[in-house]
Amino acid sequence: MEPFRILNSKVVPLLINDIDTDQIIPARFLKATDKAGMGDHLFADWRYLPDGSPNPDFVLNEPGMQGRKVLLAGDNFGCGSSREHAPWALVGYGFRAVISTGFADIFRNNALKNGLLPVEISPDAHRDLVADLERDPNGEVVIDLESQTITFPGGRTERFPIDAFSRNCLLEGVDQLGYLLNRLALIEAYESSHPAPVSTI
Repeated sequence: MEPFRILNSKVVPLLINDIDTDQIIPARFLKATDKAGMGDHLFADWRYLPDGSPNPDFVLNEPGMQGRKVLLAGDNFGCGSSREHAPWALVGYGFRAVISTGFADIFRNNALKNGLLPVEISPDAHRDLVADLERDPNGEVVIDLESQTITFPGGRTERFPIDAFSRNCLLEGVDQLGYLLNRLALIEAYESSHPAPVSTI
């Protein structure tokens, strides 16, 4: 994974509450066990018309939205069934962070394991950010993972929560397995200094 340190990006506003994992990545795409191509199916039922052409009324298809790495959602993002495909699709499309006033716990955990940062802010801060983007739709947010802060286009800075282990993995650009492999020498040194007891049976 690419290390996450400081992200400056314009924002895609999708101000809908209770966006569930089936809306993020419809169930018909869950047969795949590979992340490749998942971004093409992100929000598929909203993003495409029945004939497969882009829906001009969906935000991701609006001019100027391409290349933005931050999604601003409503409350309770990622609710519904557990599926790792949801963060796969978001990351595959190009998002590095999602901002919301609340995330489903399973989605949050899956996101953090796959290099996607859930940035939880208060409802008051969310309203301020929406207002900033209404004044300037091309305004950028600055997300600093080291300091756990997000700065809005209007200048307001907010802290966001993240557990220390997930923060460290994102800063290093590793998943849980990568974290362990990076510490293989320490693990081997511990094992060699703590030999298993010899059975007397």
